[in-house]
This record gives sequence, structure tokens and C-alpha cells, in this order.
Amino acid sequence: MSSPQSGIFALGTAAHAYLEFDVSSGRAGAELVPAISSLREPRTTMGGVNLVAGFRPELWHEVAPDEAPAGLHGFNGDIIGRDGFAMPATQHDAVLWLSGSAYDVVFEVARKAIAELAPAASVAAETSSWPYRHDRDLTGFIDGTENPTLNDAPSLILIPEGSPGAGGTILLLQKWVHDASAWEALAVETQERVIGRRKLDSLELEEKATDSHVASTDQDRFGKIFRRNMPYGTVTDHGTMFVGFSSEQGPLSTMLESMAGLAGGARDALTMYTRALTGAYYFVPSTDSLRRIATIRQRS
Repeated sequence: MSSPQSGIFALGTAAHAYLEFDVSSGRAGAELVPAISSLREPRTTMGGVNLVAGFRPELWHEVAPDEAPAGLHGFNGDIIGRDGFAMPATQHDAVLWLSGSAYDVVFEVARKAIAELAPAASVAAETSSWPYRHDRDLTGFIDGTENPTLNDAPSLILIPEGSPGAGGTILLLQKWVHDASAWEALAVETQERVIGRRKLDSLELEEKATDSHVASTDQDRFGKIFRRNMPYGTVTDHGTMFVGFSSEQGPLSTMLESMAGLAGGARDALTMYTRALTGAYYFVPSTDSLRRIATIRQRS
């Protein structure tokens, strides 16, 4: 049975870093996959830091075509919604998501990883994140209320055995900046109508607006995903890193289309107060796949 990268499910970590890489000029993209796969033994952590690696779907398909889910593609075009609203495509070649108990160890491991990968790729984007009031995002609402439990999540978001890419998963990574002043000027009741939940306890409103965030991203309608969102930024410039995993790309892409108002309904009301700055899909292989790629590199 294929084993997933354990950091996907490592809840409770206090410091996070997301490093996105582009292949260096003049280097073959196929060099980056084995370089990342060889960073460390995939079943363990580095210095107490969980490391999750993902690759642009087209790049992974180039290196391991027999272990690539059919039809999976990068975030290769902007999503243009209603009223000129857009979710930009900022696809990069690879991502490392590091998480740990404190930022100093995450920082040191990130620096070592960047140095190790320097011959093949350079950092194209970097974001640091941290939990806020245990499980809330910077809107003040609990994030991930609909998440499956850790017992259920693997069966829902990992590619099943017998399928190409078994034990892997598909990651949607987006950085959303909040208009904090506009949001905090709203009455709590108005914020609750926008989200579709009560702010204090996250109970779903009995009568939700059709453009509420809950209605626009209804997992009973689109399919289950596993979210590991985290706040990012400074006091004056902040937002949410959306980190969503699924065994199929469809639930992720159709949720984005729904939020943008492309599914026949209204645009998600929350997008009046937050906007996407980035957007990328990555294939996150199983540890077994990473080990095979690393072994081939070591022999060559």
C-alpha cells in the first residue's frame, strides 16, 4: 500500500512556510523532481520539521508518467468571474510546505532546502504562516469546520490503490489578501450572513444566503476536500493561505468557479472582502514515489 507524505495530516504545528520554485534558466525541469525527492528520507521529518513536496502536474508527468493522475493540469489560466473578479494563475514548478513547532527550526530547514536545490531551481514565492486563536482565520471565524476527521481524511483525499499516483493527492495553493478595514466595519450579523455560519461557534445558519461562502463552497455538492489553511502576513497586510487537498481536481476547480460566480449562481459574498493573489495546483506524490525517484538519482 502506498504511503502519503505524513506532513499533510500533521495537525497542531505552530509555524509554516510555503516555498514555490521555478526551474533555473538553462536547466531541465526533470532535474528538479529528483533533487527534491532526495532532500530527505520521505518517511521522516527534517530537524523536527514536516516537509511536504509537490510538483507542477505537467512536470511530474514528464518524470513519472506511469504515476501521474490522468487529466491533471496546472493552474494555467486566470479564472475570470463576475464583475471583473479574477483569480490569477501563478503556477510554479514545485512547492515545499514546511511546518514545525517553532519558526526558527522551519527557517533553518528552509534555508538548507533552498541551498540544496539552488543548482536546479530558485525560489519564486515565499510565504510564512502561523495559527491564529487556535483554529480561526483572520476574519475571526473558525476555519475548516467541514474538514473530515484524521481517520476519514486519507480515504477521501488520497488517490486510491490501483490508480496512477496512488497514495498521492492534489493540492490547490492560493494566497488570499483580506480587506480587513472593510470586513471589520461590518456588524457581526452581516459577517455571519456573508460566511453562512455563526461567528462564535461556527454553527451553520438555518437560512443561508445563496451567495454565502458556505453555499458557494458546499462540499456536499462539490465533493470533500481536506483543508490546512493558515493565516499569513503582518498587522497591516494579511490574509489566508488556502491549502486544500483532494483525490481529484474536479472538486477544487468547480469550487473556485462557484466562488467566481461561474456556476450559474451569484459570486461568493466573501470575495467582496478578500481576493486571490496567487493560484497553483501541485501533485503531491506518495513517499514511495519520491523514494523511487530519489533511488534512481542516487544510482545515476
